Amino acid sequence: MNTPRVAFTLEQCWHEVPGGTAVATLRLLDALLARDDVEMVPVAGRHRRPPAAVPPMPVHALPLARPWLYEAWTRIGWPNIESATGAVDVAHATAQIPAPARAPRVVTLHDVAFLDHPERLTRHGARLLTRAVRRAVDCDAVVCPSHVVADQVVRAGVSADRVRVIGWGVDQVAVTDAERERVRTRFDLPAEMILAVATLEPRKNLARLVAAVHSRDDLPPLVVAGAAGWGGVAEELGAIDSERVRLLGAVGRADLTVLYDLAQVVAYPSEDEGFGLPVLEAMAAGTPVVTSQGTATEEVAGGAAVLVNPYNVASIADGLVAALADRAALSTAGRTRASAMSWAACADAHVQMYQQLGSRQGQR
Repeated sequence: MNTPRVAFTLEQCWHEVPGGTAVATLRLLDALLARDDVEMVPVAGRHRRPPAAVPPMPVHALPLARPWLYEAWTRIGWPNIESATGAVDVAHATAQIPAPARAPRVVTLHDVAFLDHPERLTRHGARLLTRAVRRAVDCDAVVCPSHVVADQVVRAGVSADRVRVIGWGVDQVAVTDAERERVRTRFDLPAEMILAVATLEPRKNLARLVAAVHSRDDLPPLVVAGAAGWGGVAEELGAIDSERVRLLGAVGRADLTVLYDLAQVVAYPSEDEGFGLPVLEAMAAGTPVVTSQGTATEEVAGGAAVLVNPYNVASIADGLVAALADRAALSTAGRTRASAMSWAACADAHVQMYQQLGSRQGQR
């Protein structure tokens, strides 16, 4: 069995709002670095500062920094990954933007809903990512975290035989009473709460979630953990921050794990997602989940969540009430679902892909 040397991009960890894709990429990298059947070579653009998201490790630097790196990759196909890493067997661009390379190329397309809804991004972001999808057509493999995204990618022109659906994993973390008390005190949390974990941006549907909470007196307050994003959502929610709606801002991973445990229900009625890691993280904590029907989060939930119409405030409110009333059953079902999703399994699927592509490289 060959041991492929894999260039693995981490550029998204320097984004102003890294989001769930950076979290997932780093957890996958952790699982891959622990193996002896693959050699991982982290690579990113040239930066003056280290990202908060990446633990200390050697990261090979390309000659350009973002945004010029992304522009150069999508417009002129330069610089090659090998200019930073030396020879590799596979080049894996992990965040939407295919990287030029002499080796077989992989790109992870986490979400391509912007093809149908470019208004949810900035004009520049929509143009950049649309060019990236066009470049992905020529990659040797395209990884998608859900079948929903895979179907969209094929409709965008990527050959179906090049698409690999590899779901993310989740960490099983025990929370102590001392940690619960620490986090409850730090954020001055209410005794009961509905938790939303999301970057404050339009498709996360937070305005309708807020309206749903305000529509029912029998619902606990809403606590939102997430960095300010774009589209004026942070300003809109900030104007209604109150006893019924609390904004915590960006929250570190250690505190977030405890927040999941403390919540009575986690609400994630996003309009669309590529995967929806908070759904899986909440279920791993044994916390009931309310999420959107007909989206990738329904696929991730696997029948273990309350599904709602994300465009209907009454449906969201009814879903929250239903989840609170059926907490025990949903907790058990959620834990069972989460136990079937591991980073080790995610890493297994990636290594199999790398070995196949690496073997193909050796035959060229």
